[in-house]
Amino acid sequence: MNHRWTGFAAIALLTCTVSLQARVTRFVIDRRAASGGYETVTGRFYGELNPKDRHNAIVTDIGSAPRNARGMVEYSATFSMTMPGDMSKASGVLLYSVTNRGNGAPVASAEGHVGVVSGWQGDVVPRAGIQTIEVPVAKGLTGPVLARFINMPPGTNTLALASAVSGLVYQRPASLDTAKATLNRRASESGAIVPIAGADWAFADCRTVPFPGTPDPSRICAKTGFDPAFLYELVFTAKDPLVLGIGYAATRDLNSFLRYADRDDDGTPNPVAKKIRWAVSQGNSQSGNFIRSFIHLGFNQDEADRIVWDGANPNIAGRQLALNYRFAVGGGIANRYEPGSEAVLWWNDYPDKVRHRATAGMLDRCRATKTCPKIFETFGTLEFWELRMSPNLIGTDAKADIPIPANVRRYYFPGTTHGGGRGGFSASAPAPPRGCELPANPNPESDTLRALMADLIDWVTKGTEPPASRYPHLSRGELVQQDATGFPHIPGAPSPNGLVNSLLDYDFGPRFHYNDLSGVITKEPPAIKQTIPTLVPKVNEDGNDEAGVSSVLHQVPLGTYTGWNITSAGFNKGQICGLNGSFIPFATTKAERTASGDPRPSLEERYASHDAYVSAVRNAAEQAVKERFLLPPDAERLIAQAAASNVLAGK
Repeated sequence: MNHRWTGFAAIALLTCTVSLQARVTRFVIDRRAASGGYETVTGRFYGELNPKDRHNAIVTDIGSAPRNARGMVEYSATFSMTMPGDMSKASGVLLYSVTNRGNGAPVASAEGHVGVVSGWQGDVVPRAGIQTIEVPVAKGLTGPVLARFINMPPGTNTLALASAVSGLVYQRPASLDTAKATLNRRASESGAIVPIAGADWAFADCRTVPFPGTPDPSRICAKTGFDPAFLYELVFTAKDPLVLGIGYAATRDLNSFLRYADRDDDGTPNPVAKKIRWAVSQGNSQSGNFIRSFIHLGFNQDEADRIVWDGANPNIAGRQLALNYRFAVGGGIANRYEPGSEAVLWWNDYPDKVRHRATAGMLDRCRATKTCPKIFETFGTLEFWELRMSPNLIGTDAKADIPIPANVRRYYFPGTTHGGGRGGFSASAPAPPRGCELPANPNPESDTLRALMADLIDWVTKGTEPPASRYPHLSRGELVQQDATGFPHIPGAPSPNGLVNSLLDYDFGPRFHYNDLSGVITKEPPAIKQTIPTLVPKVNEDGNDEAGVSSVLHQVPLGTYTGWNITSAGFNKGQICGLNGSFIPFATTKAERTASGDPRPSLEERYASHDAYVSAVRNAAEQAVKERFLLPPDAERLIAQAAASNVLAGK
């Protein structure tokens, strides 16, 4: 036998096999720009997926998507990548930042990392400066869709389905006949449902033409208008869903291409070929939920069964992403009836007996394929109050802490709003966030997160053991019911009791795959079967919780930093104010505190003088650097800010 010929045949067979795998088929660079020693390239990549392949079969409705002549399902997406101008100085790390609703830019790293962003959310409307993806439509499929509307201006007679609340961009009714849909209103979430007769509303635009207006599948109008004192709920049958779950596969294939491929099918070179040794992902909020679901659904294994990301940081993400079901809405902030917390929420296996689910964990699939990344899970106080974080830590029965696996570290940022505040050291209270009663929470997360990302990359690339996990534990009494936090009575400040956004157990119908947040919803609105225990961190006598990795500002506080705020007006007045925390400053002097009846010691009583306060900040910053929770340049900046602050100025 001619062994040389056998070798050539084996190579040809391998090439043929690879060509049948889901992958990036075209990589197009539209623009190059150089600045400050970095080069940024932007463009579009094209891919195709075999809907029968086990790596793609979990994508909802992919089997109903149109196929090309090779039987493959196609997509295309945008990307942007920043890399060292001199790639000989590259670190070997690809840092993939998951965009949030298309927003985000690649990170230009002084360490020589290659930063990448790309489009993955198929219902984002393309516009300049954002990342998008084009996914196919599953023609002919239908399903129920729910839209909810609140706080419309007085006198409104027309509402858009794609409002800030509903988020319905592509879901359109299969029929404009209102007899095939329902529109109700109610005075509160628990109020009586009042049906609106089909003859009194229309799928139409009445802004310029009187009722019944101009037929329009993207809007509804009411004969007598919409009353802002009410919540309106619309349920209709939609048609032709986008196959949004392809966003996971596209992200997998782009990262795999950049990490492993030399060139695309047309011979276009991979601009970072053979320069990537490790890949790490980072995402905040919605983007962090994306990372959790990406790992859970098995997309951290590429079509050639190789690992995609070696490390991952899902930040301020308490749920999984509601992307991979029919007529999904990729956004959402844990509002009523929004899917997201139905899926597996814990990294280790846990028997969810409360919801009658099989024992499972988010790492089940990657464990089976040996493609699990090293994970830093990071989050703050608001995630407990608004985004239902506690079942991630203690399960749905809230009886015990769920252990975290060896490849996971968990770090909690106490006393923070969603994503953290602006930082700084000021004795003056910031203005309230829009729509909220209390001042904005300045307590930052960014300083700690920067240090932790450096720790994660060191863990991935050098094997350097990261700092031990720090987060509240049930066994230590650090997680409690919302009415047992110990929050002090502060004159003029509300109590947080009753504010927590509880986890509700929904019935979306038998075709919805709850553990994977996939499949088809057949019940809208879903029935509420029960309320799951949702705990929050216990606080000290100042109203500040202490477990976790405190920022320097939180260690040397100027007031009470909370993960909740109060809605000032509108339909939700008096309830928790969205994704906003709050700040309740300490009195400056003992006399001021005594006069108001504030039980919290004043700044004067705590620190005595400006110099003493700066010294306390310096000590906290230096200790954080030693513990690897703060980078030295950030420590220097914080100390300088404290020295220039107005805290106890003149004392």
